[in-house]
Amino acid sequence: MGIVRVSPELGLAFDPLKGLVAEERDDVVQYALDPIYPMVDKMDKVADDLINQLVPDNELMESYANRGKASYIGGLYTNIWVGFIIGLVVAFVILVSTLFTSPAGMQILREALKPATGGA
Repeated sequence: MGIVRVSPELGLAFDPLKGLVAEERDDVVQYALDPIYPMVDKMDKVADDLINQLVPDNELMESYANRGKASYIGGLYTNIWVGFIIGLVVAFVILVSTLFTSPAGMQILREALKPATGGA
């Protein structure tokens, strides 16, 4: 908001934001910040949106409606599948290590790798 000139002859101006009357001087420059306020509000919304991206169930500014829990559900399913695959790999490693460490397991491997005679 700008200033209101009370008396141009005397050089008096009224600042409505501060509520005071002061003398206009040539060495003081006052800028009107009214055009900047909408840009500051937009940047405030963008900053809030950046903070909302850290929480998986918040709505984002540029997303479709009712998509707040999409990141949460996607992460849940991804973690389930990754855990399942890691569990299978660990189970396979344990199985193979028990086969190679026991004599009975080595005998089973030898029998499995023996060439087949074809019934003759």
